[in-house]
Amino acid sequence: MEALKNAPSNASLGVSAKKERKLLMGNEAIAYGALESGVVFATGYPGTPSTEVIETIARLKPEVFAEWAPNEKVALEEAAGVAYTGLRALVTMKCVGLNVAADPLMSLAYSGVEGGLVILVADDPGPHTSQTEQDDRYYGKISLLPVLEPADPQEAHDLIKYAYELSERYKVPIIFRTTTRVNHTTADVEVGEFVELNRKPVFKKDIERYVRASMEGNRKRHKWLNETLRKIEEEFNEMPFNWVEGKEDAKLGIIVEGAPYNYVKEVLPKINAEFKVLKLSTPHPLPKKLVVEFLKTVEEAIVIEDGAPFLEEEVKIAAYEAGLNVPIYGKRTGHLPLEGELTPSLVRNALLKVIGEESEEYVKPEEVAYAENLAPKRPPVMCPGCPHRGSYRAVLDALRDLKLGRYKVPIHGDIGCYALSLLPPLEAIWTEYVMGASISLANGQSVVMDKKIIATIGDSTFFHNGIQPLIDAVYKNLNVLVMILDNRTTAMTGHQPHPGTGGSETGRKFNEIDIEALVKALGVKYVKTVDPYDLKATREAIKEAMQIEGPAVIIAKRECVIPVIRRGEIGELPVVIEDKCTGCKACILLTGCPALVYDPETKKVRIDELLCTGCGVCNQTCPFDAIKFPSELKKGA
Repeated sequence: MEALKNAPSNASLGVSAKKERKLLMGNEAIAYGALESGVVFATGYPGTPSTEVIETIARLKPEVFAEWAPNEKVALEEAAGVAYTGLRALVTMKCVGLNVAADPLMSLAYSGVEGGLVILVADDPGPHTSQTEQDDRYYGKISLLPVLEPADPQEAHDLIKYAYELSERYKVPIIFRTTTRVNHTTADVEVGEFVELNRKPVFKKDIERYVRASMEGNRKRHKWLNETLRKIEEEFNEMPFNWVEGKEDAKLGIIVEGAPYNYVKEVLPKINAEFKVLKLSTPHPLPKKLVVEFLKTVEEAIVIEDGAPFLEEEVKIAAYEAGLNVPIYGKRTGHLPLEGELTPSLVRNALLKVIGEESEEYVKPEEVAYAENLAPKRPPVMCPGCPHRGSYRAVLDALRDLKLGRYKVPIHGDIGCYALSLLPPLEAIWTEYVMGASISLANGQSVVMDKKIIATIGDSTFFHNGIQPLIDAVYKNLNVLVMILDNRTTAMTGHQPHPGTGGSETGRKFNEIDIEALVKALGVKYVKTVDPYDLKATREAIKEAMQIEGPAVIIAKRECVIPVIRRGEIGELPVVIEDKCTGCKACILLTGCPALVYDPETKKVRIDELLCTGCGVCNQTCPFDAIKFPSELKKGA
């Protein structure tokens, strides 16, 4: 296609010449761009698909304070404190994390910043690893802050450098929205040298700006923010990351943002029609002048975007305000699905629909989405040796012993690996909602159901947002049992440290917060720490706690097995005594451990030594004492 306006050059960005090309994931490219911008403080809460940004910064330049925070709200507030002093900071989180940080975000928009502050929010169309397909571009409208979105790793690297310049030029934080396909795509990226800005932190007292209790000041800051956003919109009309390409006389238009731009480039040569493309990286504020000028040159246009029809709605508003009657298609018109992630096939189908052509290869979007997911899928499962398996087995056994049954006492889950307990054979948890909600849900139900309700929550999730609802349970003497599944890490997102580990992303020595001491300090009377590999002790502790009136806490403490495997610290493995094994499969049905295999020929269970980690949970569930450790057999000899 003949380009009308090219992608930004180094000269147009005012940056030094690139030094080398590297094969980088999008998140790694973002980290390079941040370091080339002189970032001195990077924080956030781990969550796929954003996690690797902080980890890459910590690896590339450990002297930068790149450490995880207990949650996204704390992370944003800490980064704001740094940006107030004139230094540059970065905050990262996944899509739902901005909900947690939304409170400080709104006030931060009013106060603004001195040093550049970028808030990276990784949305997850699909969703692949998230609770929802939340589209965080809408937070730009709510907060009146600019939103930038890159289309590929190279643009992510370049655009975040522009984001820091923009942030400091207008003294506002920038929302940097990415999607999974940008975060986790790997490509050649041109990178430069890391920068250290010669700045000293200075924070000046300014009551009107920084104290929200100043009502008159709030009105002034609101007006300042609106005026700033208008100035930024003018800049976006000319900024180099927005451009038009295609033949000048093409009468069909495509307005596209983010990763789907790559799909447009892929499928356009296969479409028997000429389209002109307006590629945008600035969904908010929309560069209306640029959009309107583009719409004036076409007879029809389609908006292609991942997530909600945010851009489509903004484009239609701009067209209406300009008095244009150009038909504009997109998700609202049914050309693209409102749910799920876009694919090249879906984009191709949408373009065919615009030109009124449905070839033999054309199928409806929902049929394409189905066809592209025909590959056989294996349901996720807890790892062999996962301590959570023992914790939930003990819960279910304790309820059985108390004659409460599987379906008489709600068991609330939370966000983490332990959510896999929803699957057979455990089928333990009844809910999995948002971070920390297991305790809050149990609190509410304990009031109205007149029984003890169980909440299960991981250690990292407890620090993230579980302490406050536990405080409420103590304050109101609510009848809940909280099981804190302490596997000594943030396992689901890649084993990041948290306040309970005392570890650090960059190797700094931090203080380890003792969960048991913390819980006792909150006023919980019954607190017991158990080893979830010891089913009997864990089961008895749960039975005891269920008899306690008011809040009780059990800490099931055992390190995640994956770091143990990596350190090579796996001990002896159990064996099946074939003469005793009846093939009842109780060990499999009660634990669901992948290392247990039933052999239909011998009608016996065997242990896969390549998978087994020697946790010993299976030999505690065998009713015929047919699973033993070699050391046990020697003692009995």
